[in-house]
Amino acid sequence: MRPELERIYGRLGFADSVIYSNFVSSVDGVVSLGSKPSAGSVISGRNPADRFLMGLLRAFADAVLLGAGTLRATPGHMWTPEHIYPDLSSVFADLRTDLGRKPRPRLVLLTRSGDIAVSHAAVIGGATIVTSAAGGRELKHRLPDSCDVIEIGESGPIDLSRAVAELRERGYAVILTEGGPHVMGELIEQGMLDEAFVTISPVVAGRDGDPRLGMVAGAELLPARGAWNRLLSVRKHGDFLFLRYGMKNS
Repeated sequence: MRPELERIYGRLGFADSVIYSNFVSSVDGVVSLGSKPSAGSVISGRNPADRFLMGLLRAFADAVLLGAGTLRATPGHMWTPEHIYPDLSSVFADLRTDLGRKPRPRLVLLTRSGDIAVSHAAVIGGATIVTSAAGGRELKHRLPDSCDVIEIGESGPIDLSRAVAELRERGYAVILTEGGPHVMGELIEQGMLDEAFVTISPVVAGRDGDPRLGMVAGAELLPARGAWNRLLSVRKHGDFLFLRYGMKNS
């Protein structure tokens, strides 16, 4: 890793083929604020150390995977290292060069229906859309030339294992997911997530009214089978904790 980055975070590296996630959570386990956009920024208070870590994890990735709902909830966002932490944009770029990565991680969007905000700046900048054949028909002639489509199945939920296999066929071996609790639920349930980065923000979010999800939704693991994991590192910056877990069930 680049010395400038190692001085800030310490040593960091990944296997040649890996899926890892990044979330910021309140003390009481909230990662989503219902219909409100940019929940992560609200929960973290735009903490600079958390934003640096987001940029660093994106800088390592071949692709950033998320759902269409996350895209819609974050208008104007670009899933690139320099967007979230511009102060180190040139160092992030040098790291990508060192790793043999393309200048930007590829944005990968999951949608069963093809309901994508095609005018979103991140889509215009270039994205791979993973959808069903029915979703592909919905998107036909709507996507900018910077985008391509992977079709999996005729309709219904996307088989993430097939999606990841297709992505790796295209050279996207190191995949970061910022895809929301439902994407996390499926990845963990299928044993596909290798590592999880969790920032604990020193704020209590509370719950009343709109659903406020934790890190995993759509998959019930306890009591039948818990996904017990290995703590790889703990870092502290001010009142924030930065945790890295190895997912034992991967």
